[in-house]
Amino acid sequence: MIIRPYEEKDKENVRFVCLNSEGPCKSTKRGINFALAVYCDCYIENEPENCFVATDENGRAIGYVISAQSFDEFKKVYTANYFTRIKKWEYRRRRSALRAIASQEKYKEEYPAHLHIDILPEYQHMGIGRKLMDALCDNFRKKGVEGVMFTVWHKNYNAIKFYEKYGFKLIETKETTLVYGMKLI
Repeated sequence: MIIRPYEEKDKENVRFVCLNSEGPCKSTKRGINFALAVYCDCYIENEPENCFVATDENGRAIGYVISAQSFDEFKKVYTANYFTRIKKWEYRRRRSALRAIASQEKYKEEYPAHLHIDILPEYQHMGIGRKLMDALCDNFRKKGVEGVMFTVWHKNYNAIKFYEKYGFKLIETKETTLVYGMKLI
């Protein structure tokens, strides 16, 4: 397994991981577009320098950690270019996307960066997540980023266990969403 910075050639594999990290994708076309708009494309298209991939022996991305370094910059780009892709869809999905932004905005001073991490199921529980997080956190420390955060569904028990073991602290519980953060410097 190799952990390396994201490259443009990884885009389709990263998108595949985004859609299949919880098992084979069963989403409709609209659901696929929603997942990619909210959880993937904005990061790899605008901040590739803050994205890392885990590759298999063939060089294919099988996991990633993607991130935004500054909430304010992310929000500007996301609302102008990515939220517009989903705003025509049903109310529930729009609300979900806005809730994620609201959670991040509330803590942007202390945790200006946020992340998404996914690994294909057959590669989980092999230490890849830790190596990806190490690459991202080292990258942010070198840049002087004070902290990083994310949101997670309250019933994603395996992910929560991983995050807490890595050193993230629970910041807030909101309905079915948990907000975690970690100081970097």
